[in-house]
Amino acid sequence: MIREEALGRKAGFEELRAGNLGVRLATSAEEIDAIQALRFRVFYDELGAKPDASTLASARDRDEFDSIADHLLVVDHDIAADARGVVGTYRLIRQEAAAKIGRFYSADEFDLAPLERFPGRLLELGRSCVDQAYRSRAVMQLLWRGIAAYVFQYDIELMFGCASLRGTDLDALAPDLTYLYAHHLAPEPIRPRAVADRYVDMRRLDDSAIDQRRVLGGLPPLIKGYLRLGGFVGDGAVIDWQFNTTDIAVVVQTDLVTEKYYRHYAR
Repeated sequence: MIREEALGRKAGFEELRAGNLGVRLATSAEEIDAIQALRFRVFYDELGAKPDASTLASARDRDEFDSIADHLLVVDHDIAADARGVVGTYRLIRQEAAAKIGRFYSADEFDLAPLERFPGRLLELGRSCVDQAYRSRAVMQLLWRGIAAYVFQYDIELMFGCASLRGTDLDALAPDLTYLYAHHLAPEPIRPRAVADRYVDMRRLDDSAIDQRRVLGGLPPLIKGYLRLGGFVGDGAVIDWQFNTTDIAVVVQTDLVTEKYYRHYAR
């Protein structure tokens, strides 16, 4: 069951619009169901994740964290203003919500102890996806506008989550992993580390031999978005065999968010 606090009724910010698209928090069980259906289409049908029997039968990507999370969604008003128009999503888990389960989602892959010692308020970001027909910079910017509004509403000081590189071939991903470790490693006080039994060393090549511009240009848009916001990566990657990805931890201190975002959203 989706609890009332997971439906955005206390979020305190109105829908933000960009033309026919709007971003806000889910406010009904029907919208949560549409989000889970979208996640299934993207993660399983499109990107090749391996569903268990229950996931396959329901054609929904869902887990226990959905019931305590807030769900950011993008709707296309040319289709509908409700669940029928959902075309993008991001899952937001505040530390108060995670406490109801006893852990954050990322804890299965990363040791979050350094983040949990951080004195400010935490927000875990995850389960981001956009319908294939809507993947554009404009939609990602709209999602970030929603996240920024949420951060201001709840006085979030540190955001973090798992971000994925597609595939599990570490040789193919070696330039990306090496570049991220060499140039965007988080300061030690806020540096998550992959759990010991799943730890994959990111330092796979000589950094001086990497074409940094090419690697940065080829990173997934989501990871590039975190880096534009002053984000860092943790120590070590984790292979997620079910989702056919190699995951890294990403950390963003909200006081390091670029001035462009602060100027825009403080209004």
